[in-house]
Amino acid sequence: MSIIQSIESKIITIAQWAKVRKENHNVVFTNGCFDVLHRGHVTYLAAARDLGDCLVVGLNSDASVRRLKGESRPINNENDRALVLAALSFIDYIILFEEDTPKNLIEQVRPDILVKGGDYKIEDIVGADFVQKNGGKVLTIPFVDGYSSTKIINVL
Repeated sequence: MSIIQSIESKIITIAQWAKVRKENHNVVFTNGCFDVLHRGHVTYLAAARDLGDCLVVGLNSDASVRRLKGESRPINNENDRALVLAALSFIDYIILFEEDTPKNLIEQVRPDILVKGGDYKIEDIVGADFVQKNGGKVLTIPFVDGYSSTKIINVL
């Protein structure tokens, strides 16, 4: 398998996840748009992976990003965003989702640990109640100050 094929194989559907889930223990889940990948994202995602054995990233589809961030977004399409994320060695799987929140995806992935950025309160994290009810943990990871996709885009 070539390197690009190996990277692409990390981009899966929820049906494919159901087949590999049983092979993975201590699954960490996070989600986001990751439109313009920057140092803050990489630091956050690496810290998320440090919490478990397998990092699954739920990635907002283009339509979802437009609804959340406006018609001028995303800058990079969902396939490009997924490939760039999948190229990071510490990310195990990328799963695209169409909804505005990852609630349904979280319930299907059934992570052991759900993480979001430090600007979230645990009680406000979508899916936190489901993960906790099923014996999992919900954690926040501090942001790296000074990094924001929106700020980068607005400078352009």
